[in-house]
Amino acid sequence: MTDTHYDTIIIGAGMSGLAAGIRLAHFDQRVCILERHYTIGGLNSFYRMGGRDYDVGLHAMTNFARKGDNKKGPLSKLIRQLRFRWEDFKLAEQIGSSIRFPGVSLDFTNDIELLETEIAKQFPSEIDGFRSLVGSLLDYTDMDGDAPNFMRSAREVMREHIKDPLLIEMLICPLMWYGNARQDDMDFGQFCIMFRACYLEGFGRPFKGVRVILKNLVKKFRGVGGELKLRSGVASIRVDHGRAVGVVLDNGTELTADRILSSAGNIETARMCDDITAVDVAKAGQLSFIESISILDRQPVDFDFDRTIVFYNDSETFHWKRPDDSICDARTGVICSPNNYIYDSDEGNLPDGVIRITTLANHDQWSALPDKKYQAEKVIQYDEAVASAVRFMPDFRSYVIDTDVFTPKTIRRFTWHDNGAVYGAPEKQLDGTTHLPNVFLCGTDQGFVGIVGAIVSGISMANRHCMQV
Repeated sequence: MTDTHYDTIIIGAGMSGLAAGIRLAHFDQRVCILERHYTIGGLNSFYRMGGRDYDVGLHAMTNFARKGDNKKGPLSKLIRQLRFRWEDFKLAEQIGSSIRFPGVSLDFTNDIELLETEIAKQFPSEIDGFRSLVGSLLDYTDMDGDAPNFMRSAREVMREHIKDPLLIEMLICPLMWYGNARQDDMDFGQFCIMFRACYLEGFGRPFKGVRVILKNLVKKFRGVGGELKLRSGVASIRVDHGRAVGVVLDNGTELTADRILSSAGNIETARMCDDITAVDVAKAGQLSFIESISILDRQPVDFDFDRTIVFYNDSETFHWKRPDDSICDARTGVICSPNNYIYDSDEGNLPDGVIRITTLANHDQWSALPDKKYQAEKVIQYDEAVASAVRFMPDFRSYVIDTDVFTPKTIRRFTWHDNGAVYGAPEKQLDGTTHLPNVFLCGTDQGFVGIVGAIVSGISMANRHCMQV
């Protein structure tokens, strides 16, 4: 064995790649994680500007569990299998979130009882149907593509339990925003996973944001002997006699490995393989976002905004499609305040008030802009996003002291997903396999999304495919 040969090479230092690396290194594998970017985290990364730290992707960690609860849940699984302590993540629970459509609002917390109460109040004839729907999805706790109804339309299955179309649109809105790559609809299996993640388990956040999680993952990975190489993008995967034998980096360096685990995406990974001359780019994901960040001179609760997250839509039909005729679509969005979590009393609150607004965007139109026009368009779209959001929350524009915007171009730079697709391709490879017997997928295109989901994906795919000697 040479210094450039590994048991497993992992492409991408996002949450799934780091988790897989830790799991394999725990079992004495020689593992190398390769990351094209200058920093770790992929979509769930962070940057520093003007003396402030900004999270790139983190609104909330779904699948929240209190210490001692939910022993079989995803959060418990990742803590156990990666050999962390609960204190290493130190998650603060959400204060409470809302789904807001014209004339009606549903509040929810990390306990399903509040959402039930809200539905009984706003949609009294639908509460039994809602409970029936919840009962129908409780068996879908894992990504099992062979399970009955898994690939059916979520809206179709919901209509078998709930008759009011507005309630269907309201319930599906947060689940699509937080984990759905398909336009207009979602697979019922994915709906079940996201329903549990958002409504039955709920939201949490570390006080200092995503960097706490990334710091712990990298420290653990290096502590068990893993190698992490930044600015080391993979130009191609070398294939010989129907098997991957290694990778060629952007700078020409060659590394060999017994197997490769890629978090780059299904289409993007296939494109790297030197036995494939073309890939079907039409299968790439289309959904990308723009995020408008406002730094305020006061805490959001000081102007009566006490919601952790607000999912809004400005009509009775939820809009979930790439805006083909415009650069952005602010008719629907997500408003998040990292201030509005129940942090420990000794931590206090974040030093600045923060409001983050996420809306749909067209990657191709953003990428086609020349630099000056790009910078000007960011200002225009920030103003449009804020103007749209304040219809569903108190107007905070007079309290803004600083702003930033990141676009689909930013998302592509951090993730390298085609089209800056936040949730990858609509068709997921649930078993993580590819056309090569020793190249596997983890992360978004394997099927798990969100921070906890990505970490569990890395663990699951490492356990399933990469433990053999």
